[in-house]
Amino acid sequence: MPAALLPRLRSPSVIPGFGLALGLTLSALSLIVLLPLAALVLRALSIGPQAFFEIATDPRTLAALRLSFGTALFAAAVNAVFGLLIAWVLVRYRFPGRRIIDAAVDLPFALPTAVAGIAMAAIYAPNGLIGSIAQALGFKIAYTPIGITIALIFIGLPFVVRTVQPVLEEVEQEIEEAAALLGASRARTVFQVVLPHVYPALLTGFALAFARGVGEYGSVIFIAGNIPMVSEIAPLLIVIKLEEFDYGGATVIATVMLAISFALLFLINVLQAWSRKKYGNV
Repeated sequence: MPAALLPRLRSPSVIPGFGLALGLTLSALSLIVLLPLAALVLRALSIGPQAFFEIATDPRTLAALRLSFGTALFAAAVNAVFGLLIAWVLVRYRFPGRRIIDAAVDLPFALPTAVAGIAMAAIYAPNGLIGSIAQALGFKIAYTPIGITIALIFIGLPFVVRTVQPVLEEVEQEIEEAAALLGASRARTVFQVVLPHVYPALLTGFALAFARGVGEYGSVIFIAGNIPMVSEIAPLLIVIKLEEFDYGGATVIATVMLAISFALLFLINVLQAWSRKKYGNV
């Protein structure tokens, strides 16, 4: 280790116990996260490169992965827009029923995912309240990727709202008033004064909603229809492989999902770091 780094590492800290805390953190992270993921990857690689490649590139596997990641990304983008809007309304306005709406945002957290899936299937099914109207107009919602996207929007919305809301509460309204006094329009004030403070939190909420959507199972299978190559999500395909005692195939699909998720989340974290650097650590 270079000698120049030793004084920095040995310099006393205001908060003692850094070495112990870091050791416990790394140990817990390894036991809870890294070791299980490493075991998953090793189990997938144990079937051999050729079998791994065949399972990973199987048309049914690719269709399931494309559906899971595509719907999760789209649902997270929708949640980023509407979650920001809901957080803005809850923070900036006072109106009757505000606390009820604020509490209702957390319902997807409290509801079992199976209950949410059954409820949405009942509403959006061809004989449901909304599904019957869609059927009369010539298209289906349930048992299609549209239904999957709606389910992922439902379970992912609270992540964006609860991530952005505290940041908006810290943005002082005097800043907006000062911008208005200097001649800025409302649109310019929102996009150049308010939103730069929110971008890092918004990206965090987007990442959380996306991560939850990729791995969601309970609320999706009831409304997806689970048709191979059409509405079969990757988590369901993993469960099917396990029920068939094809543990190698299940771990291969899980490993591919892990690699894609890590790459996308890493990219989101890079964008978040760039956003914090550009707009300030807010």
